[in-house]
Amino acid sequence: MKTAALVIGGGPAGLMAAEVLGQAGHSVLLAEARPSPARKFLMAGKSGLNLTRAEAPEAFLRAYGAGAAVLHPMLAAFGPDELRAWAEGLGQPLFTGPTGRVFPEAMKASPLLRAWLTRLDGLRVTRRMRWRWRGWDGPAALFDTPEGAQRVTAEVTVLALGGASWARLGSDGAWAGILDAEGVALAPFKPANMGLKVPWSDHMTPRFGAPVKGVCWHAGEVTSRGEAVISARGLEGGGIYAISASVRDGAALSVDLAPDLSQEALSQRLSRPRGKMSAANFIRKAARLDPVRQALLMEFARPLPSDPSALAARIKRLPLRHDGPRPMDEAISTAGGVRFDALAPGLELMARPGVFVAGEMLDWEAPTGGYLLTACFATGHWAGRHASACLGARAV
Repeated sequence: MKTAALVIGGGPAGLMAAEVLGQAGHSVLLAEARPSPARKFLMAGKSGLNLTRAEAPEAFLRAYGAGAAVLHPMLAAFGPDELRAWAEGLGQPLFTGPTGRVFPEAMKASPLLRAWLTRLDGLRVTRRMRWRWRGWDGPAALFDTPEGAQRVTAEVTVLALGGASWARLGSDGAWAGILDAEGVALAPFKPANMGLKVPWSDHMTPRFGAPVKGVCWHAGEVTSRGEAVISARGLEGGGIYAISASVRDGAALSVDLAPDLSQEALSQRLSRPRGKMSAANFIRKAARLDPVRQALLMEFARPLPSDPSALAARIKRLPLRHDGPRPMDEAISTAGGVRFDALAPGLELMARPGVFVAGEMLDWEAPTGGYLLTACFATGHWAGRHASACLGARAV
């Protein structure tokens, strides 16, 4: 089988690359290993699809840390503004929440995905489901399919196979061995946007499922005011995900249980006579702790310091014991993958010209909150654009 363009992977990056190639007039074969496309995208949208973020470009770019410099041109070409216009062009009105997060009014991912697939059907994009890529034999890409083994020869290929988390949805990282054998430089996979394992004592069992609100998480120089959830497995949720990369890389984790009170003001409150109140009730009122935050204090601070200044310092910077990240397959995303020094500026593999890479296969990471998805779309758009230019050059 021959095609002008082959896109392997049916998530946001792959679908975007296919759209760009199709809009340029090229015939596209989109191969996806799962029975339907964009399964991880649909899962991410179950609790509200946070598509992107309304934020100043400089602040938005900082969210990508060490990857900001290399992602900058891609986000400049297809960043939050372009992504919003694209979604609205698919008939999906958006709204911006109080923290700048941008959502479809429908909240779920499924209406947007349906409209997107309808658009792709109108282009020269042929979708093939349950096609699992097995590598190359010379110029031909090899697939296991329900119809048996298939060989596809394409003038250009875009790989958008995802990272190494949520294998049940298709991102299993199995492609790493194929690219390694081709001489492509890879960075080891690491979990990103993941929960932390915490060996809770028995007294925390009644708090399982409870949200932790009104705190500030600290990990090295990184802070987060987001919420987290206490679970039997540990700590999970956006507030923890935002600082999880720093914790993973060795930073100590602590939490400020009273972020709206200065340490001095809290110390003064704790220095007042407590009268007939129990110590626990006095601390709760002085520090304005709800039952969940008080439970965390008792879990990690006992024996409590008797000195008000020392107790205030402990409440403001409570060290949290943990056993490291949850397993990588439970992580929302992964760091690691194809190193940028293995790629030309158009995301083309130097070890295999004509093959481009997009999405979470690349060695970058970002917090949730719109950053992760936006860069997946942006890299898919960039790879599709440069693959299309490569086809144009070959046609001359």
